[in-house]
Amino acid sequence: MYVWLKAFHVIAIIAWMAGMLYLPRLFVYHCEAEPRSKQSETFKIMERRLLNVITTPAMVVSWVLGLWLALTGGSYASGWLQAKVILVLGLSALHGFFVRCVRDFARDQNRHPQKFYRFINEVPAVLMIGIVILAIVKPF
Repeated sequence: MYVWLKAFHVIAIIAWMAGMLYLPRLFVYHCEAEPRSKQSETFKIMERRLLNVITTPAMVVSWVLGLWLALTGGSYASGWLQAKVILVLGLSALHGFFVRCVRDFARDQNRHPQKFYRFINEVPAVLMIGIVILAIVKPF
């Protein structure tokens, strides 16, 4: 059962990361659209669906299965896992920030320029690299 849950954990992480990498890219394009235009309204739908149908449920499943695996696998006291959890908390905080961005765009009250979203688009990838290295290499 453990390996099956681990497989579903990895699948959930892939779905979560897909959303975390794509949402800020949508924000970059959304910045170019005139508020209330057809294009802007289309981006609002895309952002909301990506967040609510894929990204947030995948994050929840990732957390639930990850915590279950850590507790049943006995690795919860390992240094590598504690460091990984810190990075995953950072990724979760970024997810929360993206939720706010989707809400801001939905109200036509975006607070950030396109350049900001281009920068923030790289943060999930950097966190993912650290998380994967810690999970696979287990350096400490």
